[in-house]
Amino acid sequence: MIAYLKGTLIHKTPGQVVVETGGVGYAAAIPVSSYVKLGETGGTVELFIHTHLTDDSLALYGFVTREEKDMFLKLIGISGIGPKLAMNVLSGIEPDALAEAVRSSDVARISLVPGVGKKTALRITMELQDKLEKKERLLSAKASPEKEDLLSALQNMGFRLKEAERAVDQTLSALKPGAGLEKLLRECLKRLAKI
Repeated sequence: MIAYLKGTLIHKTPGQVVVETGGVGYAAAIPVSSYVKLGETGGTVELFIHTHLTDDSLALYGFVTREEKDMFLKLIGISGIGPKLAMNVLSGIEPDALAEAVRSSDVARISLVPGVGKKTALRITMELQDKLEKKERLLSAKASPEKEDLLSALQNMGFRLKEAERAVDQTLSALKPGAGLEKLLRECLKRLAKI
């Protein structure tokens, strides 16, 4: 499986590139967001590649940044969204803007992408929210054990990660370290009750 290509950019269009490496030219589909970041033809280019294999085809999908590739993989993990639609989504909205639209449940923004209807935009929003929240939980897990325990407890009570994180951060900065988990949790709940 090809995961990375570095070579000479032979040809580029908004939807595809040809990269020559080791005497072989590799054609890869790319989103418009990657196209605008590519250099001139004849220059050296690096692409993160997703190799997509089906019964009747082998296709390469290339991305200038890891963020684009990660978002592409999240999109094709959604039922009913194949590589072509995922590339279309990434061509219509940058990964950061898509993540923000998903977090704020901005279905209208996502449905502005050509080829994405309201039902598909809603499915993308719902399924990506779960995936993005899992990633945020992993990132926040690197925080202190107190913060991790408080976030876990609040999420188990049904609070959304962003709300819980804000309350926990405010509580931890207001109270002295070592105040005790029970006291910290009560303070977090007071803050959340005010939202």
